[in-house]
Amino acid sequence: MDIATLIAAERLPASYGTTVDRWWRPLARRIAQWHASAGRTLIIGINGAQGSGKSTICRFLQASLLPEYGLSAATVALDNLYLPLAARDRMAQRIHPLFRTRGVPGTHDVDAGVTLLRDLAAGRDILIPRFSKALDDRLPQADWTRHSGKVDILLFEGWCVGARPQDAASLVQPVNALEAQDDPEGIWRRHVNLALQTSYARWFATIDHLVMVQPPSFDHVLNNRLLQEHKLRAVAPDAPGIMDDDAVARFVSHYERLTRHMFADLPARADILFQLDARQNVISGRGLAGE
Repeated sequence: MDIATLIAAERLPASYGTTVDRWWRPLARRIAQWHASAGRTLIIGINGAQGSGKSTICRFLQASLLPEYGLSAATVALDNLYLPLAARDRMAQRIHPLFRTRGVPGTHDVDAGVTLLRDLAAGRDILIPRFSKALDDRLPQADWTRHSGKVDILLFEGWCVGARPQDAASLVQPVNALEAQDDPEGIWRRHVNLALQTSYARWFATIDHLVMVQPPSFDHVLNNRLLQEHKLRAVAPDAPGIMDDDAVARFVSHYERLTRHMFADLPARADILFQLDARQNVISGRGLAGE
């Protein structure tokens, strides 16, 4: 699909072509340079808070990399690797009730994610899981996406891709009402942090280069997530996983601690950093020329 067709398919204004030319084509060029230097399949981590446009960026990268550089690309979305609802229910009973809500480290199928990246890099014929946010559950295997053939670039995108654990002292005080009321002893947040120290650290260690898309503040993350839910509600108003605005605010509270930590920790470590304004427009990009 060419860029103009993709802009139309994404229901973006024609002016978005300027964003593509100013930011996403240079990003594709930088990824192609990394690939030329490495001479092998690369895993590119795309980190961005909820609603920051990660999925859209990946679609434009895929549309640019093959025709412009002859590089095949596939996207692996962290959102498709959430544990099924039944598995999260078991975590909620065994560890802490907050683990019923998808999102934080500990609620993903890490083993499946590691295997998926490895199999894609090897060019194996595989099925990529799909998760329905409207149903809040993994879709049956018949609805998964089949992929076969060589992949030069793996775009591994997700809200906490590349995140590192916090130090123990930072876990003591709650960051919001959810933590104060529902996790007063810190059991949930310590378990999330332990996941980042262990299985997620091994998973994220497979990333060759990290790209971060950073909104101006956590308040903007909530606004962007509300917009996402309004769109989802318009498509499937009666689906069991649909949330009203209060539920969205509570849902995003699960992400607040790690999002704020990433805003402080990741920009200096990212190979490429895009900063957004309040309207989700890119206002700066660092690392595109290898500086």
